[in-house]
Amino acid sequence: MTKIFNDPSEFAEEALAGFCDVHSDLVRQVQGGAVRRYRPTQPKVAVLTGGGSGHYPAFAGLIGSGFADGAVVGNIFTSPSAQQAYSVAKAAESGAGVIFTYGNYAGDVMNFGMASERLAAEGIAVENVLVTDDIASAPPSESAKRRGIAGDFTVFKVMGAAAENGADLAEVVRLGRKANDLTRTIGSAFAGCTFPGAEAPLFTLPEGQMGLGLGIHGEPGLHDTDLPSAKDLGQELVARVLSETPPNAGKRIAVILNGLGSTKHEELFVLWGTVAPLLRAAGYTLVMPEVGELVTSLDMAGVSLTVTWLDEELEPLWAAPAETPAYRRGAVSAQAGTSAQEEAADAGAAAEAFVASDASRGYAAACVEAIGAARALLHGAEEQLGRMDAIAGDGDHGRGMVRGVDAAAAAAADALGRGAGAGDVLAAAGDAWADKAGGTSGVLWGAGLRAFGETVGNSSAPETAVLAAGVTAFADRIVQLGKAEIGDKTMVDALLPFASTFSRAVADGTAPGLAWQDAARDAAAAAEATADLLPLKGRARPLAEKSLGTADPGATSLAMVFAVMGPHFTTTTSTAPAGAK
Repeated sequence: MTKIFNDPSEFAEEALAGFCDVHSDLVRQVQGGAVRRYRPTQPKVAVLTGGGSGHYPAFAGLIGSGFADGAVVGNIFTSPSAQQAYSVAKAAESGAGVIFTYGNYAGDVMNFGMASERLAAEGIAVENVLVTDDIASAPPSESAKRRGIAGDFTVFKVMGAAAENGADLAEVVRLGRKANDLTRTIGSAFAGCTFPGAEAPLFTLPEGQMGLGLGIHGEPGLHDTDLPSAKDLGQELVARVLSETPPNAGKRIAVILNGLGSTKHEELFVLWGTVAPLLRAAGYTLVMPEVGELVTSLDMAGVSLTVTWLDEELEPLWAAPAETPAYRRGAVSAQAGTSAQEEAADAGAAAEAFVASDASRGYAAACVEAIGAARALLHGAEEQLGRMDAIAGDGDHGRGMVRGVDAAAAAAADALGRGAGAGDVLAAAGDAWADKAGGTSGVLWGAGLRAFGETVGNSSAPETAVLAAGVTAFADRIVQLGKAEIGDKTMVDALLPFASTFSRAVADGTAPGLAWQDAARDAAAAAEATADLLPLKGRARPLAEKSLGTADPGATSLAMVFAVMGPHFTTTTSTAPAGAK
């Protein structure tokens, strides 16, 4: 159990600050994460790893010569926001372009993708390389849907070495994707991990059992089995990885036997005593194997085996020198480049001058009250939502929603105090939610609120038809980003029934307040009905069977939030804030 913390919600930020202070000779903290202390004297491709916290030494621990140029660091097990990714890229970019590389998770794909669009619009060359090494998370026929777990390390290492050698953007991308295509991982969990401040682990296993096919975000294994001896476990892991040997693969391999957080090195060495002979007996030469903690999951007890089939291109990159805070191989050249100055916090543009009518400012006050009601509700439901999410996911949904709504409430109140109308208040709330919550739900809620605000505007309090259009815009934006449909067991299962019922009811002449109540009831019923569905999207998809009988946490939280927001969004009687003109 994680014992050392202050405010659990600040754990990731405090850990990053401490890490950067300890290793200030190699890294410096920037908004959204960390980058190398020294900037290159000549343009080079910036390889930027990223994802949630809780995986040390991934991701920030791998910043340094021969490896990553920077890391984008989200909250525990939560995708960093698009703003974080953009900020780190701007700090690390030196004129040859940037590559975001990360595990294949929906929130990461959305947020790094949005950051890439913004960078590209500014003329910065940018690419994304996804890691999909987890053979347990999807069959070979759907390999593009697989998660990225400990294979992250191999792919990042290959790309970092290639960039250090001066390869251009296209070449680093090609080599990274090639390494990913030749990498396979299988893992097993013996006990779940515990978030800072939580009273129980995300999952438990019966005595004498293990979960085969774990994820690195605190997810349980895909199925439980009797805990075997080290010899039997080694045979199981090797057999499963070699069963997916790539076509025409060679006989030289990089091997990682990875501890997940509380499995001791001595245990790993015992397991290696079975794994290595089996691989050699299969005709393989093991090239600079690694045994230790390289991609962890807080304090999870577990182990994973990764194999990357090498060739004449990949082997020199795998073997190349590297020097990072957490990993050293060989002797690197003296740090070349200039020591970057510490950056002051980006205050952004000058304070925006809002233009809005008194009526819109009056409705903006109601919007602030709506977000405040959601904030109170989510703080009370945080633990419940986390437990639901831990059944087949990473258990962070409650905490992510709290972080998002806290940031949204503060940003909305600030915008209102500076004279913003309803549209700008909702947009500010959405941007803050996405930035601070991160993850899939963060980016979706943020985008939805912004779309709602853009529809409502700042010229007047919205008439009923405009309010209905705002709800529809909220839903459309989320569907567009997340690509989910009804039946996929996501927040969309509650959102679309809500939007449909509300629009239909007000079109039939029902008063907005009553129509919202009817829609909220339909959303709550739809959320409850997701207990009977198998997830087809998101992190719960690999653990679909485990989620049967439990409602989707995203659908549940959306129905809860919309229910308490209704009385505020449907009011037309709020007055403008004092001093508004």
